[in-house]
Amino acid sequence: MEIVAILVGLLLRLGAPIGVMALLAWWLKRLDARWQREAEAARAGRRLPAAGLPCWDQRGCAPERRSNCPAFLRPETPCWQHFRAADGQLREDCLVCQVFRNLTPPAPQPA
Repeated sequence: MEIVAILVGLLLRLGAPIGVMALLAWWLKRLDARWQREAEAARAGRRLPAAGLPCWDQRGCAPERRSNCPAFLRPETPCWQHFRAADGQLREDCLVCQVFRNLTPPAPQPA
């Protein structure tokens, strides 16, 4: 009887915390998976239907303005690359522009 009491005591002393930790780990894993799904959905939702259109079409620039625009003259590069300040920083206009803000960043490339 004494051995049974010792085994029950060990089970409660060691088994209960291990069980609680296993349950907590399982719950956190499910929570992380849910957050990852929500983040993917948010990233997909940020993309605008017009994401493939050039900035002058998205912003509705007039043809006379387009003819003087460096982004229109070189459409193969993103528009904000043409309007950087002398020190290489992006202009405030570009940082708040919806064309730039709605951009989905490229996925990081493995090294």
